[in-house]
Amino acid sequence: MSCLQFCTETLGAYGASESETLELLTYNQNIFDPSLLAHQDEPQPELYLATWAEYVRAAASIGAYAALKPHLVQLQFPILAGISTTAEYRAATRKGESTTAMPTAVGLTLLEPERLQLDLHQTLAGDIPVLIANNRADFVSLVQALTRRNEPEPIPDSMGACIVSGYNNWHRVRLYQQQWVEEGRHQSERQDWAVEFQSVIKRPELYQDRFILLSRGVYSNVAASELGIGEAEWIELSGKIRREHESTHYITRRWFGSMRNNILDEIIADYRGIVAANGEYRADWFLRFVGLEAFPAYRAGGRLENYRGDPPLSPGAFIVLQRLVKAAADNLERFDRKFSHSARTRRSQIAILIALTTLRLEELASERGVSLIETAVISALSIKH
Repeated sequence: MSCLQFCTETLGAYGASESETLELLTYNQNIFDPSLLAHQDEPQPELYLATWAEYVRAAASIGAYAALKPHLVQLQFPILAGISTTAEYRAATRKGESTTAMPTAVGLTLLEPERLQLDLHQTLAGDIPVLIANNRADFVSLVQALTRRNEPEPIPDSMGACIVSGYNNWHRVRLYQQQWVEEGRHQSERQDWAVEFQSVIKRPELYQDRFILLSRGVYSNVAASELGIGEAEWIELSGKIRREHESTHYITRRWFGSMRNNILDEIIADYRGIVAANGEYRADWFLRFVGLEAFPAYRAGGRLENYRGDPPLSPGAFIVLQRLVKAAADNLERFDRKFSHSARTRRSQIAILIALTTLRLEELASERGVSLIETAVISALSIKH
C-alpha cells in the first residue's frame, strides 16, 4: 500500500469526508528534506555567530539591551501604529541609514531593559543566539519590533517564544564594508562599494541573522495549577520547554530545510521540549498546550488554532485534525515510554528527530503509529551522525 493510500484510509477512519480528506492530505504534506542530512555531522558555525558572540560579551558588562540597541535598528524606534510606513523608518531599516538625526528614533520602551538576557544556546545543529525578556510586556514589544516592523500588532497570549529568521543586520553590512575598504584599493570608494554592495545582497549569509526570542512566562498560557505543580517549578520548566521547542525549529530549518507554522512541526518541537524539561514525554501536557485537554472538546484559545493553515482548514477538517493530533500525541507517549528505559544520548536524540521528520501526521496518528516511529528510529540510527 502506498503512503497516499495509507493516509487516505487513516483519514477516513477518523471520519474525514472526501473533501476533508483532500484538505488534510494537502495540509499534512511533509516537506522536510532528508537529502540535507549530509550536513548534520559537524555543523559549521553560521557566519552571524561571530558578531553575536561579540554582542554576548558586551551584554555581560553593559547589559543585553545596551549591547544590542546600537546594532539592531528596530530597537531604536518605538512601537507605534504606522511607523513602518514613515520615510525615516524605511531609510533606517531598508537602507541602513543612521538614526542619529531622526526625530522618530526615540528608542524601544521596555519595562525592564536591564533584565533582558542574551546568550548563545547550543543545539544539535550548532549555536543560536537567544534573547530572553523578563516579563510578558517586554517580550511582546520585542516581537513587535523585530518581527512586526514596530507595529502594535496583537501577539497571541499562547505565544511565548518565536524564532526570528532572515533578520537584516545592517551592523554586519557595515563591518563587511569596513573590512572591504581596509583590504582593497579603490579609485572611487563610494562608487566601488555600490557595486560591491550589489554582490553582497546576493549572499544573504553575509548580512542575515537568525535568533530566538523567549519570554519567562508560563508555557502556552497554561497555569501551573492546571498541571498540578508549583508555580516556581512550572516557570522553570516552561523556560526549558520553550528553549528546546524553538531550538528544534532551528534544527529542522538547518538540517531539513523547513520550519513551518504547521502542527507536525509543533508536535515534534513540543516532544523535544517536554522531554528536555521533564525527562519523558507527557501527552496530557501537550494536549493541554494545544487546547485538547478535554478531548473531544476543543478549548478556544488553544495553540492548535494558530496552525490551522493558509487557507485555513474548514470546520469539519479542523475537527478531524484534532482527532489526529490526539492520537498522534498518545502514540508518541507510548513510544517514549518504551524508549525511555534507554539512555537519551545525542545519537538517540538525533535518530528520534530524524524519524519524526520522515513521517506524516496521518502515520503518527494511525493504529500502527508506534511501530512506524520505532521502525523510523531504527532506520535513522543506521545513519552516521
